Amino acid sequence: MPSIPRKEMTLGLVVLQLWFFLVVESCPCLVDIIAWLPGYVTVDAKKQKALFYYFVEAEVDPASKPLVLWLNGGPGCSSLGVGAFSENGPFRPSGQVLVKNQYSWNKEANILYLEAPIGVGFSYSVDNSAYDAVNDKVTATDNLEFLQNWFVKFPHYRNRSLFITGESYAGHYVPQLADLMLQFNKKENLFNLKGIALGNPVLQFATDFNSRAEFFWSHGLISDTTYKLFTSACNYSRYVSEYYRGSVSPVCSMVMGQVTKETSRFVDKYDVTLDVCISSMLAQSKVISPEEVADNVDVCVEDETVNYLNRPDVQMALHARLVGVRRWAVCSNILDYEFLDVEIPTINIVGKLIKAGVPVLVYSGDQDSVIPLTGSRTLVHGLARELGLRTTVPYRVWFSGQQVGGWTEVYGDILSFATIRGASHEAPFSQPERSLVLFKAFLGGQPLPETF
Repeated sequence: MPSIPRKEMTLGLVVLQLWFFLVVESCPCLVDIIAWLPGYVTVDAKKQKALFYYFVEAEVDPASKPLVLWLNGGPGCSSLGVGAFSENGPFRPSGQVLVKNQYSWNKEANILYLEAPIGVGFSYSVDNSAYDAVNDKVTATDNLEFLQNWFVKFPHYRNRSLFITGESYAGHYVPQLADLMLQFNKKENLFNLKGIALGNPVLQFATDFNSRAEFFWSHGLISDTTYKLFTSACNYSRYVSEYYRGSVSPVCSMVMGQVTKETSRFVDKYDVTLDVCISSMLAQSKVISPEEVADNVDVCVEDETVNYLNRPDVQMALHARLVGVRRWAVCSNILDYEFLDVEIPTINIVGKLIKAGVPVLVYSGDQDSVIPLTGSRTLVHGLARELGLRTTVPYRVWFSGQQVGGWTEVYGDILSFATIRGASHEAPFSQPERSLVLFKAFLGGQPLPETF
């Protein structure tokens, strides 16, 4: 990497580089230290498809800590910009500098953030036609190929305990990838998969989407009359199906117009109690809300992330490339994803993983109206009943410090559901301390704290 004159470096970039010297000093992969920070992994040499990753080792004793892969949703939104820089990564942008996140998840694990699929963030394909044929199957296959090749770069992580985590449309990405891992392990035992965690996930289209009506109504966002229309004349799953098939019926247009009017664009649907950033609304998802564009929470962190990751000096330090786009974006505007894949349920794949002995945590920020906790809780309870799992931890509160962190229920010591009180669709963004408590318990296979 070309050297950058010291006088041209900002404090944020200096902190970023010095910190990475510390966290990767134990890695023998010299090609990935600083000059190739964090790096690309090729997943298709013919089409020159490369996925961009951001890897941070655990703050303390990384050799003893598990490896965690984090995936954001969309489909088409960045795990770097959302997960790493807005939620649970070690730094967050603030103006021209980076500030330390005291509740970063790398306090407990080595975290690998992957910008996937191609066309998202800095991930790219030289063959532009590759952006026109991306779906869940392609994404899962590419992500599996990424991990195989990443372990070639970092062989000392091959046998490490591995967890896959993510949120939103990662409710598709994570189970499908985990299923491919189990299939791969039948031929070559590469992945030491110890569990998956899914935050406010899309698991079953109709259940997840249609739970919005009750959430809107119970939180006072829509009227009684609109609630009745929203549950009879046109529910949300019907509207989304019609929207992406290009033919929204007049009745659905009328109902959704009224819902949009009453809920207001000045309420963040991803957290109905959180103020919005006036200059731009949070856009973590595209398919989930096609018409919609706390305490110490920076509601404009998305704007700051976009500005930061579009600085030439930052891109140079990250050794990142912009291919086919002029600017880095939170969610891809060149990716033609098969959006109707959202209608394919993945709750059955979650059940398959549980049968294979993989622990599963489904958690919900309880202020999210996009994928409300009520739908997720219903799906988890139904899956437990279907699998014949008895309740091992009855529904109860859990604590973070001296405050209630949320509620939880556990089935068969392998399937868990938890809420994070006061959290948004992106729970670590709005409730970082409570999210870290949940994450630590998940990694350790421990019950959430019953007392403070």
